[in-house]
Amino acid sequence: MNVTLRQLTVFQSVAATRNFSRAGALVGLTQPAVSRCITELEAQLGLKLLNRTTREVELTDAGRSLAARLTRVLEDLEGTLLEVRGMATARRGRVRVASSPTLSANLMPDCIAQCQRLMPGLELVLLDRIQSAVLASVLSGEVDFGVVIDPGEREALECETILAEPFCLACPPGHRLARKRQVRWTDLAGEALVLLDHASGSRRLIDQALAGHQVHCSVAQEVGHPTTIFRMLDAGLGISVIPTLALPPEGLPRLAVRPLLPRVDREIVLVHRRNRALAPMAQAAWNLVRDMAAQRQVPLVRPSREAKAGSST
Repeated sequence: MNVTLRQLTVFQSVAATRNFSRAGALVGLTQPAVSRCITELEAQLGLKLLNRTTREVELTDAGRSLAARLTRVLEDLEGTLLEVRGMATARRGRVRVASSPTLSANLMPDCIAQCQRLMPGLELVLLDRIQSAVLASVLSGEVDFGVVIDPGEREALECETILAEPFCLACPPGHRLARKRQVRWTDLAGEALVLLDHASGSRRLIDQALAGHQVHCSVAQEVGHPTTIFRMLDAGLGISVIPTLALPPEGLPRLAVRPLLPRVDREIVLVHRRNRALAPMAQAAWNLVRDMAAQRQVPLVRPSREAKAGSST
């Protein structure tokens, strides 16, 4: 049956007033329009709801049965619609976001703090996971959206790039490359590298950059978090290519950090499941993360003043 809400509302008014003209005044329709709605409703139901005479309108047994139930049904429907419409202006709720480790540590804390300041009724819940697990949680609907490194395959995802940041070199201060103000990818040839493992969204991009510049290196260690890389470099176990955003705000006083040229960026991307619109509260959180990332545009890393004084090109 193709019964419309308008037809039901018109019938309810006719049943209450027992008059087409008065019913039309209640719902804002002309008498012919009211008559047409009733005729269409009866056609859909396959029975008569009203007996019409020149003087009055009487309900049939079917009409009385429908009228007795209809008020409660329409009230419940109106309440449901008002509740759903209220979601558009809701100011309280929980949004679940998954992000990969370097982003969880270096972007999301500021986003969560800003959310608490600007939208205290919105609880931003962070799930800190490796990239493959972030993407799986997005596709399964476990989280509202994810913050990841360029996922490559995007067919099942709606994506928005919010930040591009370069890779840089980190090495012990006594290493030969620490004497350079800028390091080329080809300068890494033959070096022992300590890199993020393949669970990281960055590793694929690092491997592509090394291959693209025909740089052959040995991978001394593969680890899951930049902090581990920094400790291994402190111990003299090699050098590393890391995303700039992985650098702590206070810098790395015991290591040298140099820009890698030509610049190779990794993209930070917001993702949610394709063909599944974000709820208004989730959209507000998405916008907040995007705006916070826009304030974090990352320049090429510059060496310290002391390093410049004794550097070579």
